[in-house]
Amino acid sequence: MRRSSVPLPRVVPVAAGVLTDATGRVLLARRVSGRDLAGAWEFPGGKIERNETAEEALRRELKEELGIDVLATEPLMSVPQNTGSKSIKLDVFKVTKYNGQPRGLENQALAWVPNNKLRSYPMPPADLPVVAALQKPAHYLITPEPTTDTTRFLRELDAALSQGYRLVQLRAKTWQEKPLKALLTLTSALCKKHKAQLLINGQLGLAHDFDVGLHLPSDQLMALQSRPLAARLPVSASCHNLEQLKHAQALGLDFVVLGSVNATQSHPGVAPMGWEQWQQLRAEVSLPIFAIGGVGPGDVAIARQNGAQGVAGIRAFWPRLT
Repeated sequence: MRRSSVPLPRVVPVAAGVLTDATGRVLLARRVSGRDLAGAWEFPGGKIERNETAEEALRRELKEELGIDVLATEPLMSVPQNTGSKSIKLDVFKVTKYNGQPRGLENQALAWVPNNKLRSYPMPPADLPVVAALQKPAHYLITPEPTTDTTRFLRELDAALSQGYRLVQLRAKTWQEKPLKALLTLTSALCKKHKAQLLINGQLGLAHDFDVGLHLPSDQLMALQSRPLAARLPVSASCHNLEQLKHAQALGLDFVVLGSVNATQSHPGVAPMGWEQWQQLRAEVSLPIFAIGGVGPGDVAIARQNGAQGVAGIRAFWPRLT
């Protein structure tokens, strides 16, 4: 087999911790001069040494950097990120218990930041998906194509929202404009009742008129040259390859779905990409990505360990009421 003359990026394993105070503020540390991306803010941590687990590295790094003793952690996510010359694998943990008061022992500035203000701090690309995981839902519910039985559709949607889903895409591709407006009115009211964010699939005009978010099919995504809605309304897209992911990021979309990860009943002839390829694509962009295709609500942990914001889907997420 002929070997490629292009060297593979060097993989640097890194561990980072999310520390919060009694008010829910999150601790950030500023990179000192002389380091890559000096001046950027990040979740504190450092490189994982040989023969060291990610948790062991985190305890050591936070002792050296902040002077605290980490007593308990829980996994949050693992983010692969390519930076050109090297590839980072960032293992992130929530630090749920520690002793001591964090101090900048390496002359680094520290800041306790309200969760909703984290995005106002410039960060390395690998930290951005972590911010999204702390702020946004881990499930993206996509509705099945509604039938003419609107009452049943709304009952099932209400049941789904009652289960805790807070990010919803109304997917009604076969509906004409007038009945779709009536359905969107009812769906929007139900989502507002449950304090859930609603996006509509492909209908830019209706997104404007009803003040809801927009989900772009991949062909509609690639036809755009700028973000189609104001920043206060979320815009997402369906992506299947690197070109689409990079275009979505360039447009400043809020998140995307990427797949199919696994084989699905709805697309029996489509070869799934699998988690390995999914993770390789994830590493090339920093925007939040939901995994879709053959995943269910209980797959958040495995998705997060591959760098996903969470999981998206229709069949496994939608309650069927009798």
